[in-house]
Amino acid sequence: MTATAPTTTPAHPGFSTVQTPLATRHLTRVHDLAQHEVQGLLALASRIKRDPSAWSTAFQGMALALAFEKPSLRTRASFEVGFQLMGGSVVFMDQRDSPIGQRESLNDWARSMERWFDALVVRTMSHTTVQALTACSSIPVVNALSDLHHPCQAMADLLTLAERFGSPATPHVAWVGDGNNVCHSLMEGIASVGGRLTVITPAGFAPSAEIVRAVQARCMRTGASIRLTHDLDAAKGVNAIYTDTWISMGETDAEPKRAALRPYQVNAELMAKAAPGAAFMHCLPAHRGEEVTNDVIDAPTSIVFDQAENRMHVQCALLLALLRPDLVELPTTFVASDFTS
Repeated sequence: MTATAPTTTPAHPGFSTVQTPLATRHLTRVHDLAQHEVQGLLALASRIKRDPSAWSTAFQGMALALAFEKPSLRTRASFEVGFQLMGGSVVFMDQRDSPIGQRESLNDWARSMERWFDALVVRTMSHTTVQALTACSSIPVVNALSDLHHPCQAMADLLTLAERFGSPATPHVAWVGDGNNVCHSLMEGIASVGGRLTVITPAGFAPSAEIVRAVQARCMRTGASIRLTHDLDAAKGVNAIYTDTWISMGETDAEPKRAALRPYQVNAELMAKAAPGAAFMHCLPAHRGEEVTNDVIDAPTSIVFDQAENRMHVQCALLLALLRPDLVELPTTFVASDFTS
């Protein structure tokens, strides 16, 4: 495949060369997207979810590579099914026993991949791998999870909040637990749409200070509110409580971390602090009985499987914007009707 300028589509037979709807050629974190791009992708994802027929052949003749250094269920399935439903082909590459850049140089690996594929989706142990790939790859690179960011998950979370509350900016969300990669991306997402988020973690497990500074800078432009605290009473009156697994894949010496996080389990007592009918959120997989109890995750107010489904729709919207800009015109604003059937 021939490398193209950052503002044009890949050189593909029959595709016109047009300006892309996104300023970025890659997605490594939510903050790679401008505020209006986040909003536009959410509105497009909602339209795809309601009726995907208009894009059923969008990726015909195109190939997507999934290169994963970590196990996956939702990420792999949602990318594979979504891309195939739009006419494309997908190749899964299990990199668990051969991390990207280990068997051969990362540059050689990336330069080879771009000869066969139109886009590269990577799930890596280290965010530096994602960043290095964007520097040497002429095809779009999408971060499907790294140790610092999980942008596709956060976009799915915003879509799920929009469906439940009319806009992703409407609800007050509380993150409870470890200030991890999912927390980082959720902060960036809510800051981008002007929402409200309270991050509640034990001392020593707050999110990255560098990412917090970047988030606060975006909040000043969007009017969003991101608050950090160790106090579980900060969950009083919130509209949604979000948690994640306490121990990430590859982490060692986990017991001291578990001990610090046990008081932050999302259970009926904690949910009772929230507003009546508050939603429960989790990116899955869940360790039932650890970070969340069965009665909470199985309650009618749990929206975890809506989050899981919406991964596919936001990823399709993103890949359309990156690979088929001739088919996409992102809305510059969104309204509640964008997220209703």
